[in-house]
Amino acid sequence: MLSRLRTCAVALILGIAAPALNAAPGHANDFPSKTVRIVIPFSAGGAPDVLLRIISPHLSEKWKQPVIIENRPGANTNIGTVLVTKAEADGHTLLFSSDGTFIFNPLLYSSMPYSVSELAPISLVSTASAMLAVGTHVPAKTVSEFVALAKSKPGAINYGSTGPASIQRLMMEYFAVLTGVQLNHVPFKGANETVMAMLGNQMDAAFSTSSNILPHIPTGRLRALAITTAQRSPQAPDVPTMQEAGVAGYETYSMFALFAPARTPAAAIKRISDDVNEIIMRPDIKALAAARGFESQGKAAAEFQQIIDTDTDKWKKVIETAKLKEKIKDE
Repeated sequence: MLSRLRTCAVALILGIAAPALNAAPGHANDFPSKTVRIVIPFSAGGAPDVLLRIISPHLSEKWKQPVIIENRPGANTNIGTVLVTKAEADGHTLLFSSDGTFIFNPLLYSSMPYSVSELAPISLVSTASAMLAVGTHVPAKTVSEFVALAKSKPGAINYGSTGPASIQRLMMEYFAVLTGVQLNHVPFKGANETVMAMLGNQMDAAFSTSSNILPHIPTGRLRALAITTAQRSPQAPDVPTMQEAGVAGYETYSMFALFAPARTPAAAIKRISDDVNEIIMRPDIKALAAARGFESQGKAAAEFQQIIDTDTDKWKKVIETAKLKEKIKDE
């Protein structure tokens, strides 16, 4: 009798424990179970915003849950990034950002309100070419004319970026190192504001993603002098590459990537990565993104981390050569 009671007790305990043991992995595998919020640390209308709005409806359809985009610009992406690092690590709050967050801020600032270790890489979604553009009030029609103009009055030409540690700033510093020009930096909250300032003849020049510049080339309201990638853009075949324009060795691009809070379950991260990458690599989505200047990548976390490491080494050298840390301290 006693033996039978013990057997029943063990069976009862195991029956209760089994669901509990399976609960943790089941929670991750059930992602998403509610609305997914994706924070963009830039203003609406910029390249990350344009790209994510191409993808998000398809994510919502695939996940059977609403996907909300929340723009939280400012402070070199710190405001939106910190918001995500402090969010519940269950995959329902994500960060969609560019190089400034995960490469340039860590290289340029010894003290930040977040650490890259607080973010888990999910996917390198896309890269994008950028263009060196000028307002129509600037007399330069080619890169060589722009360089000559800048050298004729050092520090007089203003250029815009989305912040002291932004990719737009780094692209121009890279350009300045290779051409020997001195320019005056003016930070804005977002790329859209920078472009609007050029359109209003309040800003002379900027490097900005092709998606921001392309709509204004046919209208003649902006003049694109060169593109930053090794190949010309099919959307603007008359715009030369920077190397064709005479700046030997100049080649770069912007990265747009998805992150989660660092403690997010691996199963949820894999689900998000697989779904996002499947969508961005669909032929119709890929073509739609390309028409706006984006090159779909769809690279999962491990490969993406290798790219981060390689680009960090490259930009570290540019920052040191341009003495950019010292410039930021003086601004």
